[in-house]
Amino acid sequence: MPRQTFFAKPGELNADWHHVDAEGKVLGRLAARLATVLQGKHKPTFTPHVDSGDFIVVTNAEKIVLTGRKDEQRLRLDYSGYPGGLRARTYGELIRTQPESVIERAVKRMLPKGRLGRRMAKKLKVYRGPDHPHQAQRPTSLAV
Repeated sequence: MPRQTFFAKPGELNADWHHVDAEGKVLGRLAARLATVLQGKHKPTFTPHVDSGDFIVVTNAEKIVLTGRKDEQRLRLDYSGYPGGLRARTYGELIRTQPESVIERAVKRMLPKGRLGRRMAKKLKVYRGPDHPHQAQRPTSLAV
């Protein structure tokens, strides 16, 4: 039996499809689990320099939960680059208006920085309601 570490080569691994229902899930815990699966760290064939992760479809993003009073107190700051262009919005407001971006942004910040991390982030598909257009891929349910 050879004593060599297995390193996958690009294009050698097949990506699976998973489905996650975000209803009642805590944002940070969900994002951490999704980032792990997107990187492929849940597989025994994980290779750090190869995109070995799976595709994830998240539904019911509007029903995500924040613990404590974060929905009222925590702010997302966006700066346009112009004087007076700082826009501050609470996470409660963001979850009501654009819940997809809240989950995508939380997960993206947990992924590696650079080309590989950007490629992994494209495998995350987030939808506001219970419907999604990826039925043909037959996603399996992912325990979170």
